[in-house]
Amino acid sequence: MKIKDCVILAGGYGTRLSEYTNLIPKPMITIGNKPLICHIIDYYISFGVENFYVALGYKGNVIMEYFKNNKKYSKFNIILIKTGVKTLTGGRVKKLEPYLKNDFFLTYGDGLSNVDLEKLTKHHFKYKKYLTMTVVHPPARFGEVELDKYLITKFEEKPQLQKGWINGGFFVASPKIFKYLKNDFEMLERQPIKRLLIKKQLTGFKHKKFWFCVDTKREKDLLEKIWKSKKIPWHRKFNEKRN
Repeated sequence: MKIKDCVILAGGYGTRLSEYTNLIPKPMITIGNKPLICHIIDYYISFGVENFYVALGYKGNVIMEYFKNNKKYSKFNIILIKTGVKTLTGGRVKKLEPYLKNDFFLTYGDGLSNVDLEKLTKHHFKYKKYLTMTVVHPPARFGEVELDKYLITKFEEKPQLQKGWINGGFFVASPKIFKYLKNDFEMLERQPIKRLLIKKQLTGFKHKKFWFCVDTKREKDLLEKIWKSKKIPWHRKFNEKRN
């Protein structure tokens, strides 16, 4: 079963990259002169995704202006939705409920990966949970996940000690998750995730290959080096050649 819709969370302040985000939102930081959000959109397009719902917040007008003037993306269905500057991630997703009637991809606007979206989709429909989270082996500063086979049994946001898998984003969600999202001031990664855990409605898809989150200038610079090498793991064609 194909998934045609993708939600991109693009509203955060990006305070750890203030040298860039004082002027632009984090998803507009460029790698190879191309905004992060476009790298993400292009990857999903390569798997047949047709509709992109971008949840805007901080400096959302910059993203709106970019897509208004970019002819390449005019042929794709990119819906830009103002979800509030102070709204948190759970609230942003909740505000997109009127647009999403079928299962959909959900990702952050600052992460790149070569996660196999076809395998991720198969996993999601195999276990039939309300939310599937791609989990990855981390740098030591992200929320940690514990797994019992396919079922996530514990999720802790940014613990002091890291032991294994973390939330890598690249979710697949059922529209049923909307009843677990209560208001604008909930982070998806906290109260809503805990509600899903209690109901045993959260499954984890293990991804052991490339995954990278741009949170600091050092991470941006590393991605620039990868880009210049022309061995770009978040390009699907490159991965197909390697396989």
